[in-house]
Amino acid sequence: MRVLGIIVEYNPFHYGHLYHLKEAAKLVSPDYVVAVMSGNFVQRGEPAVIDKFARTEIALKSGVDVVIELPLIYSIQDAGGFALGAIGILERLTAVTDIVFGSESSRADMLEKIADITVNHSDELQEKIRKGMKKGLSFPNARKVALKNLVKESKLSLEPSVIDIIENSNDILGLEYIRALKFYNSKIKFSCIQRVGAKYTDENFKGKFSSASAIRKRLEVSDYSVLDFLPDESRKIIQREFDEGRGPVFYEDMSLLILGIMRSMEREDFSKFYGFVEGLDKRFFEFSRQASSIRELLEYVKAKRFTFTKLRRLTLYPIFKISDWLIRESNTFGPQYARVLGFTQKGREFLALIKKKSLIPIISTPSLYEKVLSKALSSKEKPDFLKAELYVEQFKRDIMATNIYSLLYKNPEYRKGERDMKLQIIKMI
Repeated sequence: MRVLGIIVEYNPFHYGHLYHLKEAAKLVSPDYVVAVMSGNFVQRGEPAVIDKFARTEIALKSGVDVVIELPLIYSIQDAGGFALGAIGILERLTAVTDIVFGSESSRADMLEKIADITVNHSDELQEKIRKGMKKGLSFPNARKVALKNLVKESKLSLEPSVIDIIENSNDILGLEYIRALKFYNSKIKFSCIQRVGAKYTDENFKGKFSSASAIRKRLEVSDYSVLDFLPDESRKIIQREFDEGRGPVFYEDMSLLILGIMRSMEREDFSKFYGFVEGLDKRFFEFSRQASSIRELLEYVKAKRFTFTKLRRLTLYPIFKISDWLIRESNTFGPQYARVLGFTQKGREFLALIKKKSLIPIISTPSLYEKVLSKALSSKEKPDFLKAELYVEQFKRDIMATNIYSLLYKNPEYRKGERDMKLQIIKMI
């Protein structure tokens, strides 16, 4: 049995995503396709344009058989944490045989060599990264410089210029997926597909070949004509969500929420949450009292060594109570469950096949998450990495994320809480 695993956000689903999905299926010829997808908040540190339920529906109508939610604790981390969560779920289902990711370079072999360097020379690399960041470099730039210097000094069988490929967003993620596979000692095979169309960060609209960033930028100024350049199923579902007042949702919609929470905090309160180091506690404390919007706050806080993406993620951590402990434990022990958002008829067959084989509990009815945990803990084959407290804390953040996200809907009717507990799993059968 061949099972293709893909890691996605679909924010929103465009022709590049459809191309990746079809080409990955051609490459692997899978019996089943399983997608691990970010929930209502994505890796850029912002809410998704439409919610996870609608994006699940699009995925299932586009060729995916099962959609599993990437827990919030991983979806709003950097590329390394994001990959640890996504790959961890695919690995612990025990049935996934292949993963295929998009890549600007299409050089999976080079990405693996770079991954090996980061693993085999970890201590030395981390020291070089720390030195680079002390000089004011952002983490991505500090790591690139550190890797180049390490290759030169160690006379490794790799040209330093090859390191340049990790300047690209998909290649960075690809590198982290490979590192995560090594972390889990996984036997899942990996390969990549050349990214087509605009770069991930390209905000210039280019019709059907536009990036998700460019599409979101148009939506932010209410240019809904951009929807005409999306695949049919994506366009129809997104239009429905907009018509019913469940989108579009943007980061700036959270301005008052974020500023309100930060203005209620003392400086020492910031240190309770992950990532507020190197004076960031002071900067956020002071500037949150001066800024009139979240965009203005980030402009005030911005410094050369901090990317806007990093800062956006940090603004979410006080909202969801993301502590050092929760990040550290999550990245040490990995995802504690697989929450199913939706499936097709084939997907139902797949879930039935792995029900007793999966190393992590499978949650299909969120209201029963405690019973699912109890059953998993009572099993004689309970894995060492399954931790009751961590399971609960990870899952509670997912519920919290939906409750917060619901407040951002245009239509007040849908702002009521506990949507995770009320909405049924998406079934395409």
